[in-house]
Amino acid sequence: MASLPNIVILGDYERALRRFSNWEKLEKQANLSFHHEPLRDEALYEVIKDADAIAIVRDRAPLNEAMIARLPKLKFLMFTGERNGTLDAAALVSRNIPMACSPGGPSKETTAELTWALILGASKRLIEENKLIASGGWRDELSLLPMLSGERLGIMGLGAIGSRVARVGAAFGMEVVAWSPRMTPERAAAENAKSVSLDELLSTSKVVSMHLVAGPGTKGIISADQLALMRPDSILINTSRAALINMTDLQKALKAGKPSQAAVDVFDVEPLPENDPLRNTPNLLVTPHLGFIAEPIFEAFSKGITEALEAWLDNKPAPHPFKPQ
Repeated sequence: MASLPNIVILGDYERALRRFSNWEKLEKQANLSFHHEPLRDEALYEVIKDADAIAIVRDRAPLNEAMIARLPKLKFLMFTGERNGTLDAAALVSRNIPMACSPGGPSKETTAELTWALILGASKRLIEENKLIASGGWRDELSLLPMLSGERLGIMGLGAIGSRVARVGAAFGMEVVAWSPRMTPERAAAENAKSVSLDELLSTSKVVSMHLVAGPGTKGIISADQLALMRPDSILINTSRAALINMTDLQKALKAGKPSQAAVDVFDVEPLPENDPLRNTPNLLVTPHLGFIAEPIFEAFSKGITEALEAWLDNKPAPHPFKPQ
């Protein structure tokens, strides 16, 4: 009797995948293993070295060419969402290993929601006020809170997420301005925003929210020179890509008081190392990359994984094949 194929599920940090799909067929027809902890390098190799198929939640398990070359049994790989920045897809293509992805779910909506949670959490100092209550206090000098209505909201990148953030800002009574490398007055006006230069956006906005793709023209776009332009009462928000900001420069800028606060959901290394100073930087609100962490999204992920793996077991095409550009 032929042995069952080995299927390895990586990156299920939230232990959520089993909740949202039926895994019965896969458990009967394969040796199925779930891994909930972050894995890198040799620790990652040890759990995938005998894998016939691998499924990864987003880009939580980096597979470079050297690692893929060490997986002689690998016949299929899929990941959730529609892109993976830590996968060497060309190495899989060169071995004719088919790839698939899954629908991403409403991540644009949830990221816009989180962006506003961070804006409001920082501007209303919710963490500090909660700690004050928990320690037996009531109000202090930080309890005299700023108002967002009437202030300027600067949106860097007015795409599917940025435009949602802009509409909420307008509903709060904020003046919305926008910049991106290809922004036009007409594009901004379509979202009831005003197109301005990057320098003007940074120097005049109470809140600056980043929604850009981290490409050759935008990586490190916010560093010491740009941070020095910001208002001393401003708030910088990043729920997009960590590579957009030089985080060392941001820590120095926060210490110098320009901007006064920042809130970020994305980091150069994830999970954030336990001893990383970003965990305890004053005036920096951090969240563990929650932009896409929501039940409807993980339902799409879970069903996408089971559908793709069942199709592979049945020698059928995956519902959402991935073909690198």
